[in-house]
Amino acid sequence: QVQLVESGGRLVQAGGSLRLSCAASGFVFGLHLMAWFRQAPGKEREFVARIAWNSAFTEYADSVRGRFTISRDNAANTVDLQMNNLKPDDTAIYYCTRQIRTGEYKPWGQGTQVTVSS
Repeated sequence: QVQLVESGGRLVQAGGSLRLSCAASGFVFGLHLMAWFRQAPGKEREFVARIAWNSAFTEYADSVRGRFTISRDNAANTVDLQMNNLKPDDTAIYYCTRQIRTGEYKPWGQGTQVTVSS
């Protein structure tokens, strides 16, 4: 059974940092591009960052580039998102997911709530 479990979200003040982690199981983690998405209240889910299977490339949404860093550990089957200089607009539920083909991601876990207070 493919499973992705996110953790690390909490309430933090603007300007603070958080590190989210995603534990993967049930598939060959090292073969898949992994990504983080987020969904703010009343908004569509949006792309945040992604990382190639071998960490050879990373990509970020314009809104987080320079503040967030995605990384992965294929030995531990985890993908992390280091978030610095957080802003209230970063408040959202954050999801990790795997790419199964170009532009298509599944599954979606339950997510982890990040709340940034001003």
